[in-house]
Amino acid sequence: MNLLQRFREGDLDAFETLFRQFQGRIYAWIVRIVRDSGAAEDLTLEVFWRIYQARRSFDPTNDFGGWAYRIATNLALSHVRRHRRDKTQELPPEWPQETTRNCNPALEREKRETVIRAFTRLPVKLQVVATLALVEELSYEEIAGALGIPTGTVKSRIFRAVRLLRKQLSWMRVHK
Repeated sequence: MNLLQRFREGDLDAFETLFRQFQGRIYAWIVRIVRDSGAAEDLTLEVFWRIYQARRSFDPTNDFGGWAYRIATNLALSHVRRHRRDKTQELPPEWPQETTRNCNPALEREKRETVIRAFTRLPVKLQVVATLALVEELSYEEIAGALGIPTGTVKSRIFRAVRLLRKQLSWMRVHK
């Protein structure tokens, strides 16, 4: 009996092996979505708890990683919806911090904060896809696979997110 079959039957050693193989990747994936390492730790444990509870519904001929990522994505999206803030969030370290020569750093910071505020006002589905595409620079195919949606839906959501961001930033009078 292979590892996935043993896991499905409730073998704790098989579950532990899968946990060790996927824990780091699932945690990193959740951090990309929720932008909070503490919440990502809690959500990662919740993902694996749910995986273990749902083990009997898992088909061992399917991709365990894809299944785990979909569970993680759904939990992360639920978390983002519950904890959505209207106030400006801290700037993620991967957001560009450069300033142009002869520019006021305070004005540049204000501009970045305005962009982030506009970004956090996007609907959650658009915000997650835009974050993964524009900040994390994942391919459309990677995003589609992880979210369990067609590539065309990913492209459509990114297009809508960019269009909404442009409108908001234009309205907020933020220019390049």
